[in-house]
Amino acid sequence: MERVLGLDGGGSKTLVAVATRDGQVLAMRRGPGLDPTAGGDWERDMAAMVDMGPVVAAVLGLPYFSEVPAISARQTAVALAALGPGAEVINDVAVAFAGALGGGEGVLILAGTGSMGWARGPAGVVRVGGWGDVFGDEGSAFWIGREALALVSRQLDGRVAGEFADALLAEMGVARDELIDWTYSQSAPRAAVAGVARHVAALAARPEAAAILKRAAAELILLAEAAGRTAGLAPGFQWSYAGGVFANGDVLGHVTAELGPPVAPRLPPVGGAVLAAARKAGWDTGPAFVATLVTTLQDAMRLETESNLKAAAVSSLRNWKE
Repeated sequence: MERVLGLDGGGSKTLVAVATRDGQVLAMRRGPGLDPTAGGDWERDMAAMVDMGPVVAAVLGLPYFSEVPAISARQTAVALAALGPGAEVINDVAVAFAGALGGGEGVLILAGTGSMGWARGPAGVVRVGGWGDVFGDEGSAFWIGREALALVSRQLDGRVAGEFADALLAEMGVARDELIDWTYSQSAPRAAVAGVARHVAALAARPEAAAILKRAAAELILLAEAAGRTAGLAPGFQWSYAGGVFANGDVLGHVTAELGPPVAPRLPPVGGAVLAAARKAGWDTGPAFVATLVTTLQDAMRLETESNLKAAAVSSLRNWKE
């Protein structure tokens, strides 16, 4: 049975799926993020995650690909060594675009650990943003977490009045005098700071949190407008989204109010990678293939999530007994 493999490797997590010629997803696997700048053995992790049996083609969406030549070359080498000559590495936002808009014209706003605008139009394919957390990634989960922690530090010092600091630290389970240690002892600091964004979202009723989320949305709108304009798209272009930041209704609402209703993503990024791999294999990826892929991928993701929750519950119970 011929199979293809798709991988979506973000800054915080990675998903891998294997599918057949008719779009049936046979297996799914979740693993750690594959950010090559975050430390850890991303090469070993990636090789282990794609070890799911022989495939005729594979597309891996990886962060930093096509951005840093040395990293891109290494990512390609690891992929080819693990999967053979049928493997191709592309940028992780490219697979998100393929999944959300099927590769057609429009704009994708990605807001996960990092952020980027990706567009296809009369002027070609363009990307905007994605400059990394040192001086970019505006509107991303990392950016939201960093902005929130910066406000916390100012409130703890008394430079700014307010009770947001205590509320956020309580959400995080971190004491006032433990914040510096928490921040700089993380094995994956970028992912840890990005994780603060979900606590900010939980406090969205507070004005400080609402203001941060609104500013994040404004940055994402700028990405989309610049990407659409550069790609030669007319105002009112179709757009879609990907990434955990858009799970927050406030952010999605602010962006929608400015850009109009989005096109709901047909496939998540890992689905876009599978679709790209099937096209690379020369398979028929018409409506029947996509429809089956959508359904079976949803089922596989649900089962994978349930499995992770059960594993976490067992681990928690074991730790409690010990």
